[in-house]
Amino acid sequence: MSESKAVIFGCAGPELGPDEVAFFKENKPWGFILFGRNIVSLSQVAELTASLRDCIGSVDAPVLIDQEGGRVQRFKPPLVPQYPSGADLGALYLANPEAGLRAAWIMSRLHAFDLYPLGITVDCLPVLDVPAPGGHEVIGSRAYGISPDVVAAMGRAAAEGLKAGGMLPVIKHIPGHGRAGADTHFELPRVDAPRAELSARDFAPFRALRDEAMAMSAHVVYTDIDPDQPATTSRRVVDEIIRSEIGFDGLLMSDDVSMNALSGDFAARAGAIFAAGCDVTVHCNGNRTEMEAVASVSPVLSGDGLRRAGAVMAAFQEPDTSDEASLREEFEGLMAAS
Repeated sequence: MSESKAVIFGCAGPELGPDEVAFFKENKPWGFILFGRNIVSLSQVAELTASLRDCIGSVDAPVLIDQEGGRVQRFKPPLVPQYPSGADLGALYLANPEAGLRAAWIMSRLHAFDLYPLGITVDCLPVLDVPAPGGHEVIGSRAYGISPDVVAAMGRAAAEGLKAGGMLPVIKHIPGHGRAGADTHFELPRVDAPRAELSARDFAPFRALRDEAMAMSAHVVYTDIDPDQPATTSRRVVDEIIRSEIGFDGLLMSDDVSMNALSGDFAARAGAIFAAGCDVTVHCNGNRTEMEAVASVSPVLSGDGLRRAGAVMAAFQEPDTSDEASLREEFEGLMAAS
């Protein structure tokens, strides 16, 4: 890990080409992230994750995925069940808090049953964003609810379920995406709410889970804090809000550097992400030209970034002894009663 570059890369398809192998071997990313284009079968994914790690000579390099349930689920039926959304779980919580928390824990534990045997060790959940009126549906049903306390409680349960299954969570999108009025895949949203209001509502779930090992940034401008730069490229937001006010000292990764909320060429985008204080940048789409530009400005992990990356690796635990069949049955019962 001491030689790893501070970057997480995607790959182009279900298996690696010789040029990708050579590129990853040369640039040694800290980890990888998978998407639907990389998934054909369970055995194929297991071979792909092994190949990715083999490229960089790291048997335990983190392999990430967005497997939330609802409409953000990279593994789909028939390979794995279709899981409910965060909003579905949140509705159960409102009817029966104990059942809601149990369902959130079990669903994450089931994700780990699905993913961990394939070599996938990080699931980019929970979503800790708190939707607000006028917010874009890009978060929408991915959120557990509109109460910061509910979001925090459900997010904690979801995170603990992953860890029980040998995986680690990534809290997202710090410091809060719920008010954003645009989809950051396509444009840069500006949030004009006062800082005090953001602190009381949007930042609260992240404060509650600030002890988690990893977080993903929001490509959102908070005009009362930094009127010019989104959180991902704002030194003020990273230092004053994420590190100081929220108190998060884990590994801070960017949301995808190829999203159109960010501007400039790819080297400039990645450079701005590191200059702002993010530890690791994430590039998802597998485009070789873009990856070369990002790699060209991605430093080798050092200092606080290396310390935080080391803390991530130390946080992995062996899966517990939960029985998969009984948990699936219990989960179906909980959701059927909602």
